[in-house]
Amino acid sequence: MDTEELTDVAEKAQEAFLAWRDTPVSVRTRHVVRFGELVRKHHDELATIVSKELGKTFDDAKASVFRGLEVVEHAYSTPDLIMGESLQTVSRNMDTYSFREPLGVVAGICPFNFPAMIPLWMFPLAAACGNTFILKPSEKVPLTSVRLMELAVEAGFHPGVINMVHGGKETVDWICDDLRIKAISFVGGNQAGEYIHQRGTNNNKRVQANLGAKNHCIILPDADKEDALNAVVSAFLGSSGQRCMALSTVILVGEAQSWLQDLVEKAKKFKPGKDYGALVSKESKTRIEAILAKVESQGGKIVLDGRNFNLPPGHEYGNYIGPTVIANAAPGMDCYDLEMFGPAAVCMQADSLDEAVEIINKNKFGNGASIFTSNGASARYFQANCNVGQLGLNVPIPVALPMFSFTGWNASMRGDVYFNGKQGINFYTRIKTVTARWNTDAKYQTVLSGSFPVMK
Repeated sequence: MDTEELTDVAEKAQEAFLAWRDTPVSVRTRHVVRFGELVRKHHDELATIVSKELGKTFDDAKASVFRGLEVVEHAYSTPDLIMGESLQTVSRNMDTYSFREPLGVVAGICPFNFPAMIPLWMFPLAAACGNTFILKPSEKVPLTSVRLMELAVEAGFHPGVINMVHGGKETVDWICDDLRIKAISFVGGNQAGEYIHQRGTNNNKRVQANLGAKNHCIILPDADKEDALNAVVSAFLGSSGQRCMALSTVILVGEAQSWLQDLVEKAKKFKPGKDYGALVSKESKTRIEAILAKVESQGGKIVLDGRNFNLPPGHEYGNYIGPTVIANAAPGMDCYDLEMFGPAAVCMQADSLDEAVEIINKNKFGNGASIFTSNGASARYFQANCNVGQLGLNVPIPVALPMFSFTGWNASMRGDVYFNGKQGINFYTRIKTVTARWNTDAKYQTVLSGSFPVMK
């Protein structure tokens, strides 16, 4: 899209905001409810689009649409969540109250890996709060967002309330620079996210940016072995590893170090094209293969190699990598330091829980981490000492339901207000505080004074 087209979108969104913010919150929420009902009605259709344009299996695509729908349904609670506070008689004949107002025009920049879920994190809640929204989907997977826009129109959103733009870096720069846009939500990699956060905040915009990850899992020898290994293998191979909460690093502690081959055998049972889908592009596959090519020269060992995997009939031209497991991983190796974003796990060893937690805390990312154990004391120690924003206790992918916020830490997040939950409401609104005085008695009239006012 050229600058003239983008400017036209911003002008229409700004014009629509003036009426939309004055629309009662109950009415705005009913639009979101109707939209949610349409997403549910077209659930399979949306999953099919996701599967075709991204390469996910249909079941994986359908589950991702459902997780987005859960966020939409949570936005139905906006009238309760957006309520302010009040206190009567803070001073004689004086009350103070605060309430939340929408920001104005806000924007969302989305990644390729969840074409439905991530947009659904953003614009329904933003609109319910009274904002107008400009969505920029990934140029790799725009078709799902096109269908979501059609459903938004069908739901009856006023013209200009929900908008979509397309493009690459030039469109991103416009979103960061156009002063009519007051806030930016971003999900994606660190290079782009840190750039957007810097450029957006330099223009006095709010920016929340969910970035990359290297999620670790500790397996203690007292864990339920079958449960733990099934959970871990599913968590690093699901969605082809193309998710920021993929469980890509396994730390085997003590006697659990002997479980490595059992993990490999379970990973072998996953079939690309059946149990998980293709990578998004040839470039993504080539990048992962380049990382794997350096493993052994950097001191690691590929104990299950997914390169040159024999693909099933009908998938010969897909961008697939088979299940991959790397042993003897360590900091300083590309396979550990970089987010591979593919169906691969790196495995490490530790002699104790303390050592395993220390490994996690030295990593720059902080999206998620998990522990598998049957010992409550070990779990509590992990919970208290692990410097990561989302923890799972015998849970491999600790993404909470949308009434809670998505709380990545460290290099996995830029900005200080999170997606979803009450934090999501906070991001899309700002607080206005009013102190009102209605004098009913002449003896309490203001007198001339140079002193600082004190409430009495």
